[in-house]
Amino acid sequence: MNTTRRTSVKITCGIDWAENHHDVVLVDQNGTLVAKRRIAETVDGFNELLTMLAEAGDGAGESIPVAIETPRGLLVAALRATGRKVYSINPMAVARYRERYSFSGKKSDHADAMVLANILRTDAHVHRPLPADTELVRSIAVLARACQDATWRRTRASNEMRSLLREYYPAMLEIAAARKGNLTSAVVRAVLQLARYPAAAAKLTKTQIAAALRRAGRVRGVEELAAEIKEVLRRPQLRHAPMVEEAMGAQALRLLATLNIECDSVDELAEAALAGFQKHPDYEVITSFPGLGDLSGARVLAELGDDRDRFTNARCLKAYAGSAPVTRASGRSQLITHRRVKNDRLAGAGFTWAFAALRSSPGARAHYDRRRSTGDRHAAALRHLFNRFLGCLYHCLQTRQCYSESAAFGTQLEAAA
Repeated sequence: MNTTRRTSVKITCGIDWAENHHDVVLVDQNGTLVAKRRIAETVDGFNELLTMLAEAGDGAGESIPVAIETPRGLLVAALRATGRKVYSINPMAVARYRERYSFSGKKSDHADAMVLANILRTDAHVHRPLPADTELVRSIAVLARACQDATWRRTRASNEMRSLLREYYPAMLEIAAARKGNLTSAVVRAVLQLARYPAAAAKLTKTQIAAALRRAGRVRGVEELAAEIKEVLRRPQLRHAPMVEEAMGAQALRLLATLNIECDSVDELAEAALAGFQKHPDYEVITSFPGLGDLSGARVLAELGDDRDRFTNARCLKAYAGSAPVTRASGRSQLITHRRVKNDRLAGAGFTWAFAALRSSPGARAHYDRRRSTGDRHAAALRHLFNRFLGCLYHCLQTRQCYSESAAFGTQLEAAA
């Protein structure tokens, strides 16, 4: 390895990430290779990287910035702990930059690391380093995203169960339709566990059903609900052959096991995320907004972080969330449409936030109605409302103020009145 200490020359570092090893390249301000090495994702490998950076002048005034294609992982966490700027470059952007240096389409780990280092050398000003979030908000992000993933898995398991029950057990779907949460309701899952196919359901007594309801956590009106469920289960219905029906019941039992696990995962992860969110200084500001409860507020904080310098202004935040429109103009044609490249988790939380705010905020309702009257469809009007809320949230977080309905929608409320 050819390395020399260069304190007066700007050095940039590119790391091509892989599962078993990482290729590291250092280049100077002219694009000349300073050093290269392949390291393992171990303590020794990381120490090799630090030594490599130190020999190139790291720490002499300013730390050498690093570009890598992923924002997560042990190596990224260790680099962020050193206090240096770490840039997560989108792999699609790296592929476009690669074409600047090679027209043949060839690709290698060393060449990719070289491309990443050159991206920082030439275009660092158009890329953002990873935010300097606190440890608390990073832990909230892990839990909130895991809870959202568990929610998606629960929905998928519930849909699979519903599809199966439609084929042989419509009575159970009728019971689920009357319960909050449908098939994810603890009551419905307890009854299905007890009677997984119609023949078994016809033999259930009111006492057995009531006991299952109590195990599911039901306290009030147990006997009345047990009688109602018994009556639904014993209604005449179309049936499969006994052996086929029993086989479908066995399949439903395994799907129920998956559904139970995902329901428990959602509850436990949500509880852990809320415990961390309630300790955060931004909790009071975020939950002061209409439509934002504790869990949805935790998801918003998880995606925004608490680095106040992450977004230059509210427009940057809105573009990141996908609520700001995109204008495509060429010649005499001009098209304004919604963003497709965005933080999907934040955009999803924003849709729920805006929809929930319609019932609790007169200003939000007036804003939504005005957008609908101008021709916006439901999704576009909600996205525009979310865009408005994000501008307010950015201001409130910067100034440490809670939400004010009159400040956010004062003019529209006067017009509506």
